Parts: sequence; C-alpha cells; structure tokens
Amino acid sequence: MSECCGNEKTVLLYACSGASDVGNVSDRVARGLSRDGFGKMTCVAAIGAGLSGFIESAKGATENITIDGCDKYCARLSLERVGVTPKSYVLTEMGLKKGETSVTDQTIRSIRQKIIQTEESVI
Repeated sequence: MSECCGNEKTVLLYACSGASDVGNVSDRVARGLSRDGFGKMTCVAAIGAGLSGFIESAKGATENITIDGCDKYCARLSLERVGVTPKSYVLTEMGLKKGETSVTDQTIRSIRQKIIQTEESVI
C-alpha cells in the first residue's frame, strides 16, 4: 500500500483541469479544498498515464473524489478505468454552463461550499 494511505482517513481529490472555463473552475475548486484540508489533491493525468504509484494510492485511499467540469467525466472515467469508483461531482450538473461560466473567486467559493455542504450532510 502507498505511504499516503496509512491508518488515518485519506481523501484524494482529482480535478479534470480541462481547457474550458468549467475545467478551470474544477481545478481551482480542488486546489481550494486541498488548501482547506478537505482532502489531498493529486494528479488525474498520472492515473490516465498508468503510473502505478498513483493508481495504488487511489486504490488504498479511504475516499476518492473527482471534480469534473462537464459531462465528459474525464476525471471520473480515468479512475474507473483502473478499478476505482470515486464519488463524482460534475460542475455542469451543479448549475454551471460550459463556455458561459465566469471563472471568478465567487464562482469557485460557491462550488467549493456546495461540495463541502454535500459531504457534511453525508457524515
């Protein structure tokens, strides 16, 4: 098992970080959640590239959360391809519109709060 995933709860965050406005927002939301200590942001591209250490970390994590900008689900599908079923958030399903979303601190805070509130309601 990877050293990231010892006896304590490990939440790994993956953002699509795509080229669109909603991809940018997903990346910034994940970075903010990571900074806040909500989970640890890690590299979805490394999962897609098949890098074994990242895959083993995902498999050993307590929880994997993907934040995709749109309904292409790139981050979620990358994890599913290696046998990991993440909890998935999709920004276009949370009210944002691809190609029409302003990448502002307000937008990022709003989405981050929605994710935090959803996660807190599960606990």
